[in-house]
Amino acid sequence: MMLVDVRPTARLSGPGAVDVSGALAPILRALGEGPLDLARTRVVCDWIQYRNNFRDVVDVRPVGDTGTEIAVDLRRCAGIDLVAATRQALSQPPRTYLEGWVPGAESLIWRFNALYWQALSQWEHATGRQYEQALPGGKSDARDLEAVRRLIKRLFGIWDSLDDRGALPEALYVVELGVGNGNQARAWLDEFRRMDAAHGRDYYRRLHYLMGDYSPHVLALARAAVSRHAGHVSGLVLDACEPSATLAFLRYKAFLVYISNVYDNLPTDELARIGGRVHRVEVRAYLPDADARRIAARFSLAADAIPVLVAKLVRLGPELLSEAVPEFSGDEGAAVGFWRECWSALRLEERYVPLDGLDLYRIAPKLTGEVLRPLLESGGDLRMHVSNGAVASFSDTLPLLHPYGMLHCHDLFVTELPRYENAFCGPGKYDGSVVNWINGPLLKLVAARLGFEVSFERLAHNITTLSAGVRD
Repeated sequence: MMLVDVRPTARLSGPGAVDVSGALAPILRALGEGPLDLARTRVVCDWIQYRNNFRDVVDVRPVGDTGTEIAVDLRRCAGIDLVAATRQALSQPPRTYLEGWVPGAESLIWRFNALYWQALSQWEHATGRQYEQALPGGKSDARDLEAVRRLIKRLFGIWDSLDDRGALPEALYVVELGVGNGNQARAWLDEFRRMDAAHGRDYYRRLHYLMGDYSPHVLALARAAVSRHAGHVSGLVLDACEPSATLAFLRYKAFLVYISNVYDNLPTDELARIGGRVHRVEVRAYLPDADARRIAARFSLAADAIPVLVAKLVRLGPELLSEAVPEFSGDEGAAVGFWRECWSALRLEERYVPLDGLDLYRIAPKLTGEVLRPLLESGGDLRMHVSNGAVASFSDTLPLLHPYGMLHCHDLFVTELPRYENAFCGPGKYDGSVVNWINGPLLKLVAARLGFEVSFERLAHNITTLSAGVRD
């Protein structure tokens, strides 16, 4: 029996409904011509909402040693010769591999992601636009002044209660992780100062607003944006996956940790339950042969030199690469062009490898895969993100909170497991970085283990607010 799994069920009816039969018929015809045992073959159809992503229209994925998955992107099927595309995928076309097989969180795409934030100014100079313009709508959805006022009012209520009992610390700490260009911080601080003047408790004088980000360039932009509040603001370069390494002095002191569009940009594995067995998705980054030849020709390179140059690029950055590699002759612009071309063409080949045991799988430094069991055993076949970086960051941040503190995070959250069953949740490409939806049910389980409660509130453009605080 062949299984055909069509996941984007919301697109199967109504205006503009997807023509699934028109896509499946040629694919099944090509499969019938090929070498696969169709009784051990599954066809999985997604709708990949990211125009820039790491997949071909038709991909082939081994499932352990027992079967094969044919992955189809329904969004891009129109106008494609699907018989030819399926035959090509089955024939294992030549590719320029940039790494060996690794778990998703260890893939080269995350070194490209880190490079983007480290060398953001060079990327922006080459593209002529700031990174926020690459977001849906050209901006973050987190800057809602009414929501800011509600949050500040809630803080004032907590502080008033503690102050009336003589229990309010002199220093009032607020932390923002992932500061962007500083517009959010500026709006928050402007509103805080205005509301504090009306409130009359002189909290602004005691406020310490700490901005943390991985990118020095982004931090510099944010500092400039909040210059009129300079006496109350500090900027810190930190690792979002381990914020306490920099912020340990804040343990039990932060009344608010504010995070926006950070978790979706952190490394993640994916796990899949297939036929009752749990598998880990392994990947290897590659360039299609035609793209590798094109890039080699543009930069006068030997095609087989590209993997070595990519490894040097993600280790050194474009500036040092241009000085270290004779082919670029000190031309930083050419090195940035090479980076952008490779990133644009980059694809991920995938395979499913059986997992020996959830207790042997480590999600984060202090958390094993056992916490995933209720999610993976909740139903039938399921593929989901483990959100390793987000889980590590989240669990490392919660201990920074004051007993009356709260964490607010705006991001792309899967809030219910069925979302994974009927929608593609990444990875996609935002300009030069990686984006994945975050496993909200997993964060709720992690928070509960640490004595915190989590709730979700849907905003616009698929952004959701996660709120966490100590369980009452």
